[in-house]
Amino acid sequence: MQMLYNSDSYVVVRFDVPGDDEASPNAQTVAPVGRGGYEIVDKLARREIFIDGALAESFKRGVQALAETDPSPEAYDDFIARYCALAQHPVTLH
Repeated sequence: MQMLYNSDSYVVVRFDVPGDDEASPNAQTVAPVGRGGYEIVDKLARREIFIDGALAESFKRGVQALAETDPSPEAYDDFIARYCALAQHPVTLH
């Protein structure tokens, strides 16, 4: 788990979950396969979402493209807000 972003409005955490080892089709070695994704928390709305798979890859590419433009914190927040629109799970404290 690694916190990637923390603003007054959002927190983004990356989770890397080791997967089962899977044989590489073009090699005789075994390569580790990882799973994971991003948890995005909307602090103001008190909602969270976990994205993985293709949606997580899209999020990662979007952040990388945004980072190349030397964005303001507001630009990051605006980008993250698009993903938080999908959030349905309320944040609860344990």
